Amino acid sequence: MALRDALVTAGFRGGWAAVRNLEEGPALRLVDRAAEVVHRRGGAGVDRMRSNYATVRPDLSDAAVEDLVAEGVRGYLRYWWSVFRLPALAPSTLAASVRLVGDGPARAHLAAGRSVVLFLGHMGDWDLAGAWSQRHFAPVVTVAERLRPEEVFDEFVRFRTGLGMTILPLTGGPPVVPALQGHITDLRGGPFLVPLLSDRDLRRTGVEVDLCGSPARVATGPTVLAASTGAALFPLSIRQASRADGGYGIECIFHDEVVVPRAEGAGRPDPDVIRAATQACIAALGTTIAAEPHQWHMMQPVFTVDLDPARSR
Repeated sequence: MALRDALVTAGFRGGWAAVRNLEEGPALRLVDRAAEVVHRRGGAGVDRMRSNYATVRPDLSDAAVEDLVAEGVRGYLRYWWSVFRLPALAPSTLAASVRLVGDGPARAHLAAGRSVVLFLGHMGDWDLAGAWSQRHFAPVVTVAERLRPEEVFDEFVRFRTGLGMTILPLTGGPPVVPALQGHITDLRGGPFLVPLLSDRDLRRTGVEVDLCGSPARVATGPTVLAASTGAALFPLSIRQASRADGGYGIECIFHDEVVVPRAEGAGRPDPDVIRAATQACIAALGTTIAAEPHQWHMMQPVFTVDLDPARSR
């Protein structure tokens, strides 16, 4: 292992070990102070967050956007703090940390034996949502982006599987879509909840959509799965919010179901159907992103103008 990779891996392992021993209040104050430093120092990730927020809310002044960036960085670091402490989180605290809105239709599908695919964005705290869902909603099957160094990716897989979730690698393993299809159609352990982060076109196989009034490229995995398996499809917004006792928690908002016609036989789903369903999903998330951009912890290019600057000329 290269020295840099070894240091990164040691840093993540140290974070997991250290955070478990801190009480929530002092830990959050420490995280928030660190966020102030990160925001002040800036860098490529903070610059991209600023650009994304300005694209989402072109009506805001530079000062107002900067306030959102400060909140976004704080939320992003709080997400990582939450990830590090999840393995040691008391079951009672985990149970109280998630509030659902509009979950009735999804629960009805699960009760009827139908798996549910969730179209997620990099919003709120998706790992906390997954850990809570595994215990209190439905068995979770999801995909993880392969990180570098490899040892950090392995740590994340062990961490998430330790919480009970089934984790499939996005790359470097069996083709991920057929693997997910297999889980959804084999109901011996299900029905399943399949949450997929889809507001980035990581594999460059997605489609161009309108996100908050600007062209963007997003993934089609959730809509393809719904079309090919008959699973129900819901966009899900996640926002960081206080627990009833004032501690750290999240709110998960189920938007209206996006009905996707099932592909005939073993045929490939109609591209126009996939595009329309994907647009409906990202439009639903866009309502939350536009209202609270700081909940969207996106430090990577998403909008077409940033992915392909030549198209803006």
